[in-house]
This record gives sequence, C-alpha cells and structure tokens, in this order.
Amino acid sequence: MRLNIKNTFTENLPDDKTLENSRRQVTEAVFSFVTPKKTKAPKVLHISKEMASELHISEEETNSEFFKNIVTGNEIYPNTKPYSMCYGGHQFGNWAGQLGDGRAINLFEVEHQNNNWKVQLKGAGQTPYSRTADGLAVLRSSVREYLCAEAMFHLGVPTTRSLSLSFSGDTVLRDVLYDGNPAYEKGAIVSRVSPSFLRFGNYEIFAARKDVKNLKVLTDYTIKHHFSHLGEPSKESYVQFFKEVSERTLAMIIHWQRVGFVHGVMNTDNMSILGLTIDFGPYGWLEGFDFGWTPNTTDIQHKRYRYGNQPNIGLWNLYQLANALYPIIEEVTPLEEILDQYKVDFEKQSFAMMKSKLGLYTSDENDLELIQHLEDTLQLTETDMTIFFRNLSSFSIEKSGFYLIEKAFYELEDFSDAIKMKWLNWFEKYAERLQKETTSPEERKEKMDGVNPKYVLRNYMSQLAIDAADKGDYSLIDELYQLLKKPYTEQPDNEKWFAKRPEWARNKVGCSMLSCSS
Repeated sequence: MRLNIKNTFTENLPDDKTLENSRRQVTEAVFSFVTPKKTKAPKVLHISKEMASELHISEEETNSEFFKNIVTGNEIYPNTKPYSMCYGGHQFGNWAGQLGDGRAINLFEVEHQNNNWKVQLKGAGQTPYSRTADGLAVLRSSVREYLCAEAMFHLGVPTTRSLSLSFSGDTVLRDVLYDGNPAYEKGAIVSRVSPSFLRFGNYEIFAARKDVKNLKVLTDYTIKHHFSHLGEPSKESYVQFFKEVSERTLAMIIHWQRVGFVHGVMNTDNMSILGLTIDFGPYGWLEGFDFGWTPNTTDIQHKRYRYGNQPNIGLWNLYQLANALYPIIEEVTPLEEILDQYKVDFEKQSFAMMKSKLGLYTSDENDLELIQHLEDTLQLTETDMTIFFRNLSSFSIEKSGFYLIEKAFYELEDFSDAIKMKWLNWFEKYAERLQKETTSPEERKEKMDGVNPKYVLRNYMSQLAIDAADKGDYSLIDELYQLLKKPYTEQPDNEKWFAKRPEWARNKVGCSMLSCSS
C-alpha cells in the first residue's frame, strides 16, 4: 500500500511542544502529536471501497494485514506522525473553553488525483484533549457514524466520508443515557476522511486566548490550502473567506432540511470550516414531519438543535466565527453584511428547495402560502416526511392525493374528518397550482424523485444493524451501505426499507433517543 503522503498541515502550522500525551491545556498550537492506542484483537468489519479508491488504495490492499493495522491504530504508516487538533467551542450556546480532538487522531494526508485528504481514526485512544474521557468509541456509535457519512454523500449532502469500520477487540465502559447505569460494550474504530477536519472552534480558541498571531497563521493556512481562489491573505480575503464559509454553511443546512436530517449537536466545535457535515453523534432523520423534533436526549428540554431551528443555529454559530475572526479583520460592517445576507439567502434558498420538493418550477404569487399550508397540515398528525414527499411525485390531477399518501400516516385509524378535510383542501390547491406548470407529469416525477429520497438511514435501521453486528452478523451493515448508495432510485427489491418506523422503535434507545455518547 503505497500512498502519496503530504504534510501540509503539520509542516505549516504550529505544533504542541510538549510531546507527553497527558490531558492538559495546550496553548499556541493547532495540534499535538499523538500515537494511537494498540488494540487487543482488531478486525475490519466493513470498508468503503469507493473512498479507498479515492485514496489510491486497491481492493486487494484493503484486505491486507497492513491496512487492518493502520485503520485500527496498531501500526503507523511509514514516515508519518499522527496528531490531534486543539480547538474550543460553544456547546449548547455557552463557551466551553478548550475541547479538541478528544477521541480523534489524524493519521496522515494523502494526495491523489489533485485531491488532498486527511485520514483520521475516531476511537483510537486518549489525546491531550480527552479531558475525563477514555478516547475510545463503541460499536453502536461507530456503525451509525460509518453508515451515515456515506449515506449523506450519496444523498448529495456536503459531508465528511468514511473509509472503514473496525472492531478494536477491547471492551469500553459507557453509560448510554447518563442515568448511572454504565455497562461494557464492544469497542470500535471508524476511519474518517475529509479534505479538512478544521472547525469553527479551531479559530475561536485562538481568539478567546487573544493569540492573534496564531489565529492569523491558521486563517492564512486555511485560505492558501482550501480557499486559494481568494488570493493572498489580506483583510479583504479574510472577509471573503468568512463570506464563503457562511454560504457553504447555509448550503449544507438547506440540504439537511431537504432530506429531513437533524444533526442533534450543532456546537461550534462540530461546524466544519468547509461547510461539510461533521461528527455524526446523536443525529436522526425526521420520521413524522415535525419542526420541533430533536433526537438528542441532552437537548430534550430546550430543543436548541431541533429540526426547524437548524438554520438559525447555523447563523448563531457564524456570529461566533465572525467574533473569532474580528481581531484580524478589525471591521464590523463587512461581517454584519455577510450575516445579514445569510438571512436573506436562507429565505430564498429554503423557498426554492421546498418548491423543488413539490415539483413547482414556475413562479406563482401564492406559492409561499401553499408551502406554509402544507407544513401546517403535515404536523396535524404524525406524517412520515420521507414517504410523503416521495409518494407526492406520483400525484396527478386525476388521482386522489389523499390515498396516494396514506402510507405516510402513522395513526390512520384515528384520523379525524377535520384533518382529512384539511388534506383534501390542500390537494385541491396543489392540483390547481400544478395546472400552471409547463412540465409533463412524467418529467415532474423524475425531477421530484431526484430531490426527495426514497431511502434514508432511519435510526431503527442503524439499530437493527448494530444489534446484528453485536451478535457477529455484519451482513446488515453491508445491506444498508449498498441500499443507501442509491437513495433516489426505486430499488424494488429493497421496498421493505421504504416504510414507516415500526412501533417497537418509537421509544427504544438508539431509535428515538440518543445521547452525545452515542
């Protein structure tokens, strides 16, 4: 396995001069060198062959002992020095100080076909940033992260990627719901890949410490290697950098809203500077369409990170990044203009996204009202978002819309006549609106099916794969991985996955409730 190794990150950014792997405050450094923990009996459970080929790793090489040892932290690739990053962050709205890669260790950078990738292990042991934790990960969280990153990629959502999922062979103590009942679980390691794992918190930590010198070094590095089209570092390019981060962040969140994805823990240390979905913890896909839903038990009281609030949180987090970059820009007005533009762009892009989900391609003055009417009606009774929008593409003026979407309702037998009338009323308006369209029903269906996925990684699906893997059956991991590679295609053989959440999963841990330790 011969990789084209680069060291742009470690050679151009300040490192932690203390080499001892002890938990501590790390200052004037972007990263600390760290060695992954050797594991007892590592075993690779699944590999994303697509991602491997992006790194120029052949299928034969992924089956090697060397590959297994690299992606489980048992061997260091020649002439590389693994490291963990230092960053801070606002967690649930409050500044939390230094956080950092508490259980992530970057192995190396690979350059292939003009792409630069950072390869990272999650769950490979303690780092200076582990605080009171053990730096390890368990099977359930690792299966969820591994599958979700690849599922998001195939949905067309900006995201970090997965390379491999492995057992460590060790056991890990975890308290799933923070209720004082810890238990030993199987340890696992995910190999993650991204052009960069830099987060808003990387910049915030330097600003909080008034370390303007290293804030500038890191920002200059980021522009040179990830936003090089902005030109040489200057106040103007710093403003343009912030503008582009703002635009990318919004674009990512609009995609989340489109597919019904709820990140669950949008702290600033979980916000990618490249506008990629990063850190798949207590995430979930909407089952019933509900602006107020969050899968994160830690957030159940205030629901800060609920589905409908994600665009607002994106903006709040960008305010924190603006504050962090202010010391090297020293002007408030351009930053405020960019933040104001985010609000304008959100309204426009959200409207355009919802129109695309409804198959509306011409303009009509009542479109916003039609969309708002639909969103209100969707929340009158539990209505499956994925099934509703997917089946809506088959609507035609000759058919009854209500019967077309019956499969999306969770409590059809308890349906009141009043709710049914509201649905019939909405479909009547929708049918009238479609008559103003110039696209044929066939063309509309094809376009709608391209933005409304048929298959998403519902929490209960992950849980089934986790339960099977816990018993030594890894086939369901692969079945879901293959299914989610083509989320927009019909796949008639996989129709069983185009279904509402089963009743047994309604309140089951891992299916409806997840903690940050998940």
